[in-house]
Amino acid sequence: MTTLESLRADENALAPHYSRFGVADRLLLSAHSHQAWPDVAEEGLLEAFADAARDVDEKWARAFAKADELRARFRALLADPHGDYALGANTHELVIRFLSAIGLRSRPRLVTTGGEFHTLRRQLARLEEEGVEVVRVPVDPVPTLAERVAAEVDSNTAAVLVSAVLFETARIVPGLAHLAEACRGRSVELLVDAYHALGVVPFPLHELGLTNAWVVGGGYKYLQLGEGNCFLRLPAHAQELRPVVTGWYAEFGALADRQRPDRVAYAAGGDRFAGATYDPSSHYRGVRVQRFFAEHGLTPEFLRSVSLHQVGLLAQCFDDLGLPADVVSLDRETPPELIGGFLSLRSPAAGDLQRALAEHGVRTDSRGSSLRFGPAPYLSDTQLEIAMTTLSKVVSG
Repeated sequence: MTTLESLRADENALAPHYSRFGVADRLLLSAHSHQAWPDVAEEGLLEAFADAARDVDEKWARAFAKADELRARFRALLADPHGDYALGANTHELVIRFLSAIGLRSRPRLVTTGGEFHTLRRQLARLEEEGVEVVRVPVDPVPTLAERVAAEVDSNTAAVLVSAVLFETARIVPGLAHLAEACRGRSVELLVDAYHALGVVPFPLHELGLTNAWVVGGGYKYLQLGEGNCFLRLPAHAQELRPVVTGWYAEFGALADRQRPDRVAYAAGGDRFAGATYDPSSHYRGVRVQRFFAEHGLTPEFLRSVSLHQVGLLAQCFDDLGLPADVVSLDRETPPELIGGFLSLRSPAAGDLQRALAEHGVRTDSRGSSLRFGPAPYLSDTQLEIAMTTLSKVVSG
């Protein structure tokens, strides 16, 4: 079983399982965007090819079994054993189906924050051009964000769309249970983007008071599942809704609705929000990686302990550098337990610093004035220390 001590050593215990990505020889600090895949991911892709070659169009029975296993493991990740889950290639297509089901025509108002990922930022801006009112609540101060969003909910609001962890700063948004209660009291849908929580911040949905919430997330980032493995978790009342944007896979098992031949029929459960023909190889890969996580004890709780250690080490190393605050600085007010899976530094030259770091072999990421160092469980403490020391060299010219 993997231990935190075995990951901190110069010879990280997990690194040999990521040989194809060469993680032991590279400073990959962009893990909040795209983590390396374990070598076993290739086994999943080869299995998908083998099933297609052997079974041709009959492969779908095996592919659907992979989809069911993927859903089951997402349920376990959210401690939501009886939840219904729709799968999608990305969260955008799932959010579109959600928005098409919630009655924007009668309640043309959406409430969100000014810190949402581009999936929401761009799409809501476009809907605004078509006459939908979009209220954007400023992110700061984060401790009161959920409360301030809740105050904007009214009888004309169709949905509230917020993140569990802010993608630019890694700040965890507290108070989502209060927001969920406010939405429930006015029959307003609540959609929570958990993408930047899954794999670094445990997300026990019911304990967080989000039983009646919709949740989107996926495996491209911390879960190492690669592209094409996203989900939409449906609350129980979703079975009453009829998404306008609907694929023919949503007809499978739609026996109940066929009593109304004048209406488009929908399946029950997560398939109610299904799309159409997809590339199943992503699910094969994702399931194999999920099994790898289980085999090595990479539970949400363990991964959280790894993340707290690694982000804390990066922050300490940054403080030890003593760099000028007007060049690059760190938020020192937020306690570690309210930070997600990466260290976000503020700099007016964040993009330039990212490019300079890349020239020195350190892969990071930047968004606006945020320079983001994203560690991963397969990196050693020594690699993290070298990466931060390189920042000092870059700043010093």
